[in-house]
Amino acid sequence: MIAPDDPRWPGSPPPADGAAPLVLLGASVRALAQSAVRCGWAVHAADLFADLDLLAVAREAVAVGDAVAGADAAATYPWSLRAAAARFPPGAAWCYTGALENHPELIAAIAATRPLAGNPPAAVRRLRDRHVVAAAARAAGLAVAETFDDPAGLPVDGTFLVKPVAGAGGRGIRPWTARAAARHALESAAPHGARGPRQWQRLVAGAPWSATFVLGVGGPRCVGVARQLVGATWCRAAPFAWCGAVAAPVRLAPAFAAAVARLGPPLAAGSGGAGLVGVDLIVDDAGRVHVIEVNPRPTASMELFERTGELAVAADHLAACGIASPVFRPPAAPTDAVWSKAVLFARPGTRIDAPTIRALRRESRAWTDADGGWPALADVPRQGPSLPGGAPVLTAFARGPAPAESLAALRSRIAVVDAIVRPDPACAAVPDDA
Repeated sequence: MIAPDDPRWPGSPPPADGAAPLVLLGASVRALAQSAVRCGWAVHAADLFADLDLLAVAREAVAVGDAVAGADAAATYPWSLRAAAARFPPGAAWCYTGALENHPELIAAIAATRPLAGNPPAAVRRLRDRHVVAAAARAAGLAVAETFDDPAGLPVDGTFLVKPVAGAGGRGIRPWTARAAARHALESAAPHGARGPRQWQRLVAGAPWSATFVLGVGGPRCVGVARQLVGATWCRAAPFAWCGAVAAPVRLAPAFAAAVARLGPPLAAGSGGAGLVGVDLIVDDAGRVHVIEVNPRPTASMELFERTGELAVAADHLAACGIASPVFRPPAAPTDAVWSKAVLFARPGTRIDAPTIRALRRESRAWTDADGGWPALADVPRQGPSLPGGAPVLTAFARGPAPAESLAALRSRIAVVDAIVRPDPACAAVPDDA
């Protein structure tokens, strides 16, 4: 049981005394930080949020948001992470999370100052290269979503998607329609051009999945596959936005995992990658697996496999990069429970005040006890200004004997949280899609 007066967030592992330092950088590092602390590291972290449960486990954590207008480029995210890293223990190894794979030049700049545990820029570029990924997929007998760098000649009937090349989490994806084409033409004609490079990918009808691979030392190895939650209205997620996952460890999905596992060797050989990487997939109605893209770093779905005993995220990632964790604390004994997670997004003007945090802590404590001590709520924001509509509020977890039961429990918890986290009355008249 978790003591009611425990100052840590329910389920947070206690920081290790005298542990070796590890630096974590990215948009959100909480999941990797919790795993690293379980593996005996003293975490020094910088991300966009510095949420309550990150503060609970890190030796130090700072929030690095967008700089104010007029600030120089070095003070603006993501380059502000470089300045944050400079304040952390010199010589300590560092890992990155999403979406720093979109900024290999930043990875190179930080890697010049401290040892990198993860994919260096050259490997990132190869793993993000659709031609390299397509060759690996075909070598594994898997399908590849047809992709183009230019929309010339493509139909505008929604059979293709336009997506940012440097994207993450499904943001910026939309169907390629006549309206989207007109918008793209206007953006391209603007003084600064379109908002970053785009690519056009054929829409593959089917179920979204992801696969977790360990590359490098001891790899390649497929840890498991997870059904992705995308655009779920009960999470208030935008269309195409990633909002959670339901894990299926290898032993619970042997045939599917075996097919996906064939991708590991050619992907590793073609990229020279190291550490944990995630692969986005679509399984069509005929059961054929289509490879969409590769995320060359620990992803948000991977912590579910730590709860099933398939993976120790930080230890396995670091070991694959040739760095042993100071104290290996094995994850929980393998279980046939199916774990799931979901991100709730905010209504306009959502308030995070002291009563809200107390109510969330109360629910989290009860659910965490029921789940064997694993945190039931995570990425919990600090008390502060109202959140804008569409911003992430927090992450909830649940488990069940099968995917349907796990997802039902997850939806129930999200509904409870959504009733607790309310917008300001002044924002009550603002529609959710404003």
